Amino acid sequence: MTGSRLVCAGCGWEPPADAAHPFRCARSGSDDIDHVLVHQLGPNAALDRGDDANPFVRHRECLWAWHAARARGMGDATFVDRVRRLDERIAAVDGRGFRVTPFGRAAALGERLGLEVWVKDDTGNVAGSHKARHLMGILLFLAVTEEGDRPPLAIASCGNAALAAAVLARAAQRALQVFVPPDAEQAVLARLHELGATVVTCPRAPGERGDPCVRRFREALRAGALPLCCQGNENGLAIDGGETLIHEMLGTGVPPLDHLVVQVGGGALGSACLQALARVSAAGRLTRAPRVHLLQTQGAAPLHRAWTLVQQRSARTGEGIDAALRYAVTHRSAFMWPWEEPPHSVATGILDDETYDWVALLRGMVATGGTTTIADEATLLRANGVAREATGVGVSPTGSAGLAGVMQLQRDGVIAPGARVAVLFTGVQR
Repeated sequence: MTGSRLVCAGCGWEPPADAAHPFRCARSGSDDIDHVLVHQLGPNAALDRGDDANPFVRHRECLWAWHAARARGMGDATFVDRVRRLDERIAAVDGRGFRVTPFGRAAALGERLGLEVWVKDDTGNVAGSHKARHLMGILLFLAVTEEGDRPPLAIASCGNAALAAAVLARAAQRALQVFVPPDAEQAVLARLHELGATVVTCPRAPGERGDPCVRRFREALRAGALPLCCQGNENGLAIDGGETLIHEMLGTGVPPLDHLVVQVGGGALGSACLQALARVSAAGRLTRAPRVHLLQTQGAAPLHRAWTLVQQRSARTGEGIDAALRYAVTHRSAFMWPWEEPPHSVATGILDDETYDWVALLRGMVATGGTTTIADEATLLRANGVAREATGVGVSPTGSAGLAGVMQLQRDGVIAPGARVAVLFTGVQR
């Protein structure tokens, strides 16, 4: 009806139109192809439906949940009512529902860096971070399509994503399993228990490669749980909700940005930003896209490593970056694998052993002329201090990590003095 489709970016597989849980490519795990479902919008989808304060009402046609509801005969007004009722229950649990969050020029911060800096502050969002955006897109799909049994939900996370999932699951009266590392913050664990989540601690065995929390999470999925998660390869619908962040930014009349620097762990945030920018550009609503740069820490930089390998293949074969990326999609294990050492950093929220949405990130980065960069611990701490002092926002080191990327890119000569740069403050210090 709407022309939107879910398509695996790796192999082209599409879930059946009536699929109950179209989260993951059916061929995932059967070969060395990078399988991730992508939501391709129909040509007539409206990216913005007025000026509603709730982003999931305003940008509802960007959500697969809306298209699935329409395909099942649900009217637009009924869908909006479902969003509002769920949002009211979220506000009752968390003290706040979804609202457009601030985006504006941070003059004092810009003066410190010799740049024109714009900050999207999502620290006041549901559960204190951007993570709830990703999960709301999934939960809305379940809210408009599920009939009968309601399987438990599951997520692997060290903090913000787990809290967001617990808030949303409590609001929807759904059972939730949360798989966390042994060093998860006690305040986070206490709140998870308070919200009724089942918390499972997942220690890393000696010599074990890959995130043990993700391993246990996948076991739960095989046992029948549904992924309320921020890993795009496990649930492609996680990207939809994250896109609202960029749509909000571009709806404020900001002048054309030279650069956008995004912190990357599993990659859902960066993937959502790049997909939203591509949608807005295709709709002719963006005169000039910013160069999108992707920041990781020294403690875990699998995306930066993959980008280096793609560049090396391009130089070795002479086939060009696009061809090298196409090769990488069908030879995943040669470009993306778990970080060898247990990751450690003050930016704990972006320490994923793998960057699960890595291909979408590299493709979008190349399309915008961006690059990857790595920040050391000193730069991450300095960026957090400067961010808090200059803006008064109680952002965490993870949440301000994009600013560390700006500082590193300045040192590298990628960002010139006076450039107009945007960063995302994605999580509050707890």
